[in-house]
Amino acid sequence: MSGGVDSSATAALLLEQGYDVVGITLKLWPQDCVSRAEDKCCGPQAVADARAVCHQLGIPYYLVDEAAEFQSKVIGYFAQEYRAGRTPNPCVMCNQNLKFGRLLDRADQLGAQFIATGHFARLEKSSDGTRTLLKRGRDSRKDQSYFLFSLRQDQLARAMFPLGDKTKSDTREVAHHCRLKTADKEESMEICFVPDNDYGRFLEQAKLAQRHRGEIVNLQGQVLGHHDGIEFYTVGQRKGLGISSPKPLYVLELDPVTNRVIVGDDSALDRDEFTADRCNWISFDTLCGPFEASVKIRYNHPGAAATVTPVSDGKVRVKLHSPQRAITPGQAAVFYDGDLVLGGGWITR
Repeated sequence: MSGGVDSSATAALLLEQGYDVVGITLKLWPQDCVSRAEDKCCGPQAVADARAVCHQLGIPYYLVDEAAEFQSKVIGYFAQEYRAGRTPNPCVMCNQNLKFGRLLDRADQLGAQFIATGHFARLEKSSDGTRTLLKRGRDSRKDQSYFLFSLRQDQLARAMFPLGDKTKSDTREVAHHCRLKTADKEESMEICFVPDNDYGRFLEQAKLAQRHRGEIVNLQGQVLGHHDGIEFYTVGQRKGLGISSPKPLYVLELDPVTNRVIVGDDSALDRDEFTADRCNWISFDTLCGPFEASVKIRYNHPGAAATVTPVSDGKVRVKLHSPQRAITPGQAAVFYDGDLVLGGGWITR
């Protein structure tokens, strides 16, 4: 329970359905984050709200310290990816390793059969009953299936998403009906441990990155200026380059080997092919041949038609039917057949 309206409504709905419910908040925040995240899901106010909701509902509540695991599996990954010239997605890793990783261990300790969260996504069994399938949430504006693509079958089999068939307004209605104190609480859209959305400043303050001078070059290798570290840039970025040009320039690539930021004009951001590795398949065990799908290359991407072909070592080559803008290494590529999540992987450099 994050202390927000979604997880609060989830607990209330499960109680109405007759489940024996226990509320758990994972204490994830690093101590230097607390003062900057008072009302976020990694802040103490969120814990107070979650505890109050559980008291209101008459269910047990536990606060479980997983800060060390979060530091290693999420924040450590976050910094490592930026240092490698990639743009990370910490929410996917948090779901995989914490919410449906460590929390499953806690569920076993409590004798709990399922883990329920406030994600807007749906689960159903395959027609032969052998697999748990993941689908988009009914509310297309709030769908969070993208962040869940890396979950294994054993994790999905013990997951519940009671809000999957509801809209955000439905969720608030549930909270209002139950008179929960979180009913009108605003939701946070930022990374929980970077509440001001300034990830570069977070990396510096946490001593996870330090400034190191390098060259900003164009596609021909001509030096146009200098930067203070590739960690502070991402593909598609236009502002903050500190170089003058007769037309706007954008970050096209980050090269950790040469410590260079490569820039170019707008048209150079369009690509029609990329490779994804570390793929996880949900609708089937193994990818045996090419298939057609709609691929989302970032959370707020509408999806694009593509042909996905296996290559080797869990990698796939994705051929887009039309070029897409700013395909970013380190981001998740998630493959859909309509509402069904087939699986996904991580975009490579």
